[in-house]
Amino acid sequence: MKEKKEFRPYIPAEKIIPEFTVASILMGILLAVIFGAANAYLGLRVGMTVSASIPAAVIAMGVIRVVMRKNSILESNMVQTIGSAGESLAAGAIFTLPALFLWAAEGRMDKPGIMEITLIALLGGVLGVIFMVPLRNALIVKEHGILPYPEGSACAEVLLAGEEGGANATTVFAGMGFSALFKFLIDGLKIVPSEVSFRIKNYHGEIGTQIYPAVMSVGYICGPRISSYMFAGGVFSWLVMIPVIVLFGEQLVLYPGTEPIGEIFAAGGFSAIWSSYIRYIGAGALAAGGIISLIKSLPLIVRTFGDALKSMRGTSGRETTRTSKDISMRIVIISVVVITFLIWLVPVIPVSPLGAVIVVVFGFFFATVSSRMVGLVGSSNNPVSGMAIATLLIATVILKVTGDGGIHGMQGAIAIGSIICIVAAIAGDTSQDLKTGYLLGATPRKQQIGELFGVVAAALAIGATLYLLDQAWGFGSEQLAAPQATLMKMIIEGVMESNLPWGLVFIGVFLAIVIEILGIPVLPFAIGVYLPVQLNACIMAGGLVRLALDRRKGEKEEKKQIVNDGILYCSGMIAGEGLVGIMLAILAIFGLDQAIDLSNYMNVSEVVNAVGSLGVFALVILSLLKFSIWKKRK
Repeated sequence: MKEKKEFRPYIPAEKIIPEFTVASILMGILLAVIFGAANAYLGLRVGMTVSASIPAAVIAMGVIRVVMRKNSILESNMVQTIGSAGESLAAGAIFTLPALFLWAAEGRMDKPGIMEITLIALLGGVLGVIFMVPLRNALIVKEHGILPYPEGSACAEVLLAGEEGGANATTVFAGMGFSALFKFLIDGLKIVPSEVSFRIKNYHGEIGTQIYPAVMSVGYICGPRISSYMFAGGVFSWLVMIPVIVLFGEQLVLYPGTEPIGEIFAAGGFSAIWSSYIRYIGAGALAAGGIISLIKSLPLIVRTFGDALKSMRGTSGRETTRTSKDISMRIVIISVVVITFLIWLVPVIPVSPLGAVIVVVFGFFFATVSSRMVGLVGSSNNPVSGMAIATLLIATVILKVTGDGGIHGMQGAIAIGSIICIVAAIAGDTSQDLKTGYLLGATPRKQQIGELFGVVAAALAIGATLYLLDQAWGFGSEQLAAPQATLMKMIIEGVMESNLPWGLVFIGVFLAIVIEILGIPVLPFAIGVYLPVQLNACIMAGGLVRLALDRRKGEKEEKKQIVNDGILYCSGMIAGEGLVGIMLAILAIFGLDQAIDLSNYMNVSEVVNAVGSLGVFALVILSLLKFSIWKKRK
């Protein structure tokens, strides 16, 4: 307790410097929209999103210190606080809301309106921020020195290293520029195929890789361990499960397929077998992995929730200094009550009064869990999808038992799951930002208001983003697999209609249990089983580059700087590819994508195409090395 009382932030409480300014608000809102759209695109492609706090902080430092020639570290912190909210809200939304589009494509309901998506995202985001107000004292202040909040602490270090802000910001912007160029060449002009695949002769297996900068960047940021687990899952599904299904079931008609497996494979190849069978096995593994991660965290969850409730009793009326002022508890309570009624009464949100109560109760519970989890293991390892799965199962059963079945009950369940998923994601992000502010000496109330600005901006953008992507390629397609949303849809349908191929699902469940017994993290392996092996191989390539840099000989500080420069460059590449992906979606909607497609004019052999694709992929990796290990440093 003594150490906590003696803690003094970088900017003392009695000192006041610019923080919540017009420049920081506008720049933060812009970054919230950019990183929100980019992460939505990335998450729908590969089923994973990355934290935007550090790249947002670096860009803020570069612009505020170098371009605007201002020296306010709290202003830069406000930019990243607002900007990172977009990424977290997008992550929560894409895990669930595309299920509504999938049902619309099946003709079961009308396509959700932009207003419905915006309101669901907005209410979930506001709840996530509001719930963290009373939890800040319990988890950020009183647990200082116990909960490290890795991204929040790292972000504070980046902001404190202000003299390097210009150079680091250049690295992020370079990643955005190069990635945008590569993406436009690959998916815009289509001068080379986006994927290279090799079939094994006399064996119904396939291996290959995609060549996208953002996908490779995910592997670099996640590191070699997580990348290898995902790749192992892809190898298992595409080089073991698919050959087994085709070899032993060639003459069989296996549900949910309606033709012999041999005919399905002959007509649609590996993708058809994946769509008909493997994705259900992967869904079972994903669901089991999410629940296993939640069960393992139960002792921690119960303890955290109890400690938070005890701490909240003494949080009101104690704010005496600038660095301890939160949004007032009166506003928090009124906001929660108003949002509860809005969830129930707003016509475009198909949630009953019982559903609204479920949202608030589970939302506060999982906000507490999410904050504690990211404090220990970081945002990237926060089992948000596991929380969403547990919520969906409980909510769907309750709705069905109370007579709210059919498509209306399914819509209600996905709305409940969406709001809670967004609450958990935003609560985790807000925790990291508040930790950064606690270390730097920011004003918590201003940060909380800044988070609300970011939530509003991202919520207004996410509806249009989802509409653009759906209209351009469609969710569940090869371009946008939307793995989590497809899984949520399967779970709800399975409970409501009992129409899942449970045999395949339970194969995935017991596969996940075996993986857990072996001591391998289930979720990355399960995602690898679910996604195409070519995508996993591209992620593995990024992981191998990271492994090479991690094991490079040299000074510890130099190695750390090289790896961090690579992370910044990869963060920029993810943002750049996401933005060009949104631009290409707009072109596709207006039918202009064919006008710039050069693939029809390039009649070359498959071997030449493969060499060209691998050549472009090599350039992507070389560009990463140029801005990490080969970067000129003062």
